Amino acid sequence: MSERKIVSPVANDIKAHMKRGKIVSADEAVRLIRDGDTVALDGVMGGGAPDELIIALEKRFLESSEPRGLTLLYASGIGDGKDKGVNRLAREGLLKRVISGHWNLTPKMQKIAIGEKIEAYNFPQGVISHMFRDIAAGNPRTITRVGIGTFVDPRLDGGKINSVTKEDLVEIVTFDGKEYLAYRTMPVQVAFLRGTTADMDGNITMEREAMTLEVLPIAMAAKNSGGFVIVQVERIADRGALNPRHVKIPGILVDCVVVARPENHWQTYGAQYNPAFSCEFKVPTASVAPLEMDYRKIIARRAAFELRPNMVVNLGIGIPEGVASVANEEGIFEYLTLTAEAGSIGGIPAGGMDFGAATNMDCLLDMHFQFDFYDGGGLDLACLGLAQMDRHGNVNVSRFGPRLAGCGGFIDISQNSKKMVFVGTFTAGGTKVAADDGKLRIVKEGGVKKFVNDVEQVTFSGKTARMNNLDVVFVTERCVFTLAEEGVELTEIAPGVDLEKDILAYMDFKPIVKNPKTMDERIFRLPPMDLKKDLLGKPMSERMTYDPSTNIFFVNFEGLHVRSMEDIEAIRSQAEAILVPLGRKVNAIVNYDNFSILPELADAYVETVKTIVSSFYESVTRYTTSAFLRMKLGEGMNARGLAPHIYESRGEARKGLKS
Repeated sequence: MSERKIVSPVANDIKAHMKRGKIVSADEAVRLIRDGDTVALDGVMGGGAPDELIIALEKRFLESSEPRGLTLLYASGIGDGKDKGVNRLAREGLLKRVISGHWNLTPKMQKIAIGEKIEAYNFPQGVISHMFRDIAAGNPRTITRVGIGTFVDPRLDGGKINSVTKEDLVEIVTFDGKEYLAYRTMPVQVAFLRGTTADMDGNITMEREAMTLEVLPIAMAAKNSGGFVIVQVERIADRGALNPRHVKIPGILVDCVVVARPENHWQTYGAQYNPAFSCEFKVPTASVAPLEMDYRKIIARRAAFELRPNMVVNLGIGIPEGVASVANEEGIFEYLTLTAEAGSIGGIPAGGMDFGAATNMDCLLDMHFQFDFYDGGGLDLACLGLAQMDRHGNVNVSRFGPRLAGCGGFIDISQNSKKMVFVGTFTAGGTKVAADDGKLRIVKEGGVKKFVNDVEQVTFSGKTARMNNLDVVFVTERCVFTLAEEGVELTEIAPGVDLEKDILAYMDFKPIVKNPKTMDERIFRLPPMDLKKDLLGKPMSERMTYDPSTNIFFVNFEGLHVRSMEDIEAIRSQAEAILVPLGRKVNAIVNYDNFSILPELADAYVETVKTIVSSFYESVTRYTTSAFLRMKLGEGMNARGLAPHIYESRGEARKGLKS
């Protein structure tokens, strides 16, 4: 791509000023934008939002009716649901096209999109974050499986929001017999970004920002398109004053630096500055308030039963956030790693107008790296909202009549997590329930059905989920469904709820009903549920079973934590209790998923295993999804003359048994 030339006197004046240090006013910086430019922005709600630059662009347009016909490109929702963020830019004439991952927090932008005043697209948040990298690298497409079967699939809507949006930006491609979506990239003429400190050469650090997002790939995308990079900051440092390891955007990519007014540089739209969000200290988890006993807590409690020790989890905004509160109240928070799509690993993701930020993080990734991790299957479980579901197991959270919420990261996350838990009330529009002594009482029924024949827009594809063998659970306050091969199956009913009167009467389709069990009564009682015991304290008697028809001895050590010699003795004792009476050797399969052992006990444990193997096993295979555990256990067993190979799945382990 050729370098963009500066032709106007104003631009030449600014260029000369930049050579003296790159520091300009916001009004001067936005005068670089020309008619028809594509402007890429960064931000999640208010986190990382370049409000000083957005305000200056709005001001220029109101005063001069320039520039015109812009395209805005941004991955998340930059707005507060009212007037802030890109809501300021929702003006006819200023915009030609908007390509965004999220629309719910930009109602003014929604209005002109639904009103067909602009061309408008909704693409998955992670796809757009990766698109910036592809633009920077000069790649013509962003190729991914994210979006197949959903409304961004060109066989459905292709991500188009209205009828004036004609151009196809998504197409189907095939590699090795598998379908992928190819999203068209485009040059970026201007980048609006934000950091904390800039030196006189334009090097940018982000030490007080709540998240780092995709500032670097956006800056590279603009620079390599021959465009301009404009960054607002809080303060200016001298040349050479910044630690190079802290620089997130190198000065070679930055054209203009604007010092923002404090009111236009809040850390998030919910907090002017919270030092816990920038990792200056950790917040005691005891300060996390427990939820009130209402439908939110009931749903979050049931969802928490899907958790397993050592899971890496993503929780969506709204009711899913309650799962973190329940986990903390139940004392299992330390056994989970919570993540947020904006980049946090570990800690407590924030909600409300602070969404995207987190406290007590272990690590903060750039958002595009987080979506790499998600897309590759790094999430063990994701818990997201359930706004509307149909007979095919499709879920809609993105569009309802004239209301355009957008998909955000929902498609990326829900399509690639190992297990999906969707949570929401059974009906909408005023649902009220109460928990009475272990039972659910429906106080007021909502006026809107959420379980319909066909959703208005497919944000999650049940068909694609079944093709990918995804484990899917739908949790409401009164019942639980799963996605089976033959359709949506009702698997649990809350105590006190009538199947016909309280469930089927409010569904437009009839689910598969075989033999649903009763939801755990502890969910509907005030005291904590003692969930920690369920997760960590499965009795040894339930971990070992023998199938005489196949002569296979199954050992389920999933989630087992060996912390003492007594734990090892319990394993030996239970194995002998089952195997000694058989009088014959068996084939064994051992599940080591989420298994852990104190290092000082490893030798004693492997010695016990050696004794059991030599006494009772004809052959044995082991499996775990943990590469580290496969390596460590394999080393210990190999040193003692045991078969060291450990498989990745139960199916592989069974095939590996000696015939």
